[in-house]
Amino acid sequence: MPTDQPGDELAELRARLSAVEAQEARLADQLAAGPARHPPRHRVRAFFSALLIVLACVLTPLGALALWARSEISDTDRYLATMAPLAKDPRVKAAVADRVTAEIMKKLPLESLLDGVAPADRPKLDALLGGIGQALDSGLGGFVHTEVERLVDSDAFTTLWTDVNRQAHAAVEKMVTGQGGGAVEVHNDTVLLDLAPVIARVKSALVDRGLPLASRIPEIHTSYPLVQSDALPEVRTTLRVLDLAGFWVPVLAGACALGGVLLATRRRRAVVAAALGMAGGALLLGIGLSVFRAVYLDRLPADVDQGAAQAVYDTLVRYLRSAVRVVVTLGLLVALGAWVTGGGRWARTVRGGWHAGLGAVRRVAERAGLRLGPVGRFVHRWKAALGWLAVALAALAFVLWNYPTVLVTLCLALGLVAVLAVLELLDEPGPAERPEGGAAVSA
Repeated sequence: MPTDQPGDELAELRARLSAVEAQEARLADQLAAGPARHPPRHRVRAFFSALLIVLACVLTPLGALALWARSEISDTDRYLATMAPLAKDPRVKAAVADRVTAEIMKKLPLESLLDGVAPADRPKLDALLGGIGQALDSGLGGFVHTEVERLVDSDAFTTLWTDVNRQAHAAVEKMVTGQGGGAVEVHNDTVLLDLAPVIARVKSALVDRGLPLASRIPEIHTSYPLVQSDALPEVRTTLRVLDLAGFWVPVLAGACALGGVLLATRRRRAVVAAALGMAGGALLLGIGLSVFRAVYLDRLPADVDQGAAQAVYDTLVRYLRSAVRVVVTLGLLVALGAWVTGGGRWARTVRGGWHAGLGAVRRVAERAGLRLGPVGRFVHRWKAALGWLAVALAALAFVLWNYPTVLVTLCLALGLVAVLAVLELLDEPGPAERPEGGAAVSA
């Protein structure tokens, strides 16, 4: 008699259903009993892992500050690149023009106009000049101011500004330690930039424009305030400490993050937490810069040009803000990469779309005649190692890049994704590794 196959299949299905129900019951009992107790060793590891990750998050903004301070103090080209935009800022140019004009007018020897006049005629000319003195000063002041504006609007001022700051950079470290000297000086609570070379150039321009009287102006050392704050001593001390710390603070932050990840029992989650925490620490630094900007400008004396002060502050910290954006971008990218490689439902969906898209490209290429042969089998065997090598090279390029920007960070990330996509496209298992019924691709 033939066997009752439908009955056997039904019995088998019932047995499988019973096994699944038993498994669900065991899981329900485990959930009701509460989370599994970890051994004390795991709890200690988790504690130190969390501690190291928190330290990494705290050290991240300090590391960004340390790198910024060290680069501005020890790297002349970096300092010049920081100060260069001020030569083209209209607010700074207007403030410099007003300051230079005022100092020249104070030293312009108008009384020397009467040197060639006969003694008998001097009383009459003195009386005449006394009557028109205010108009003369106003007209002459307007002429001088026009010449100064002509200079600050020219390319010569940009070059002159660079030269002044190049000379000034040698004294920046002394400025940080509170000692004066050079083109940068500290008086009480103000950092001053000596504009003597600018005034000397204006004097020559005035003589060339038909005002020989300007040649009698003595050498003038007037100052332009770069930074003015009653908290300057504290800021100077902080910058000195950060300069001494140098690049060791960010290295320590990275080491703490790595140690926290290695100690964690769930390392992928630890990577996500460390990356997001360090990005959050950098973001707090960016917020602090904005808050400090408002406080700094509010505490400036009433006679300080607010527009010029805003321009100077924003220019001085622009590379620090760029570093904040880089750290935030890098942290988000690392967290995203760790999440995508996880076992969550949405992560698996993203990976499924990735493999499906690349699989479609592979099928199109195969129909077009793509034959990988030994290359495909090599990539299939070493794909994991090649992928980690690509990640390591991208990380090394970021570390060795001189002052990376957000654009550089995104380009490195996109380049890494492109390399991983190429590895996926070139991955071709050998005939023995193909699923049953799979078509082989000839070499």
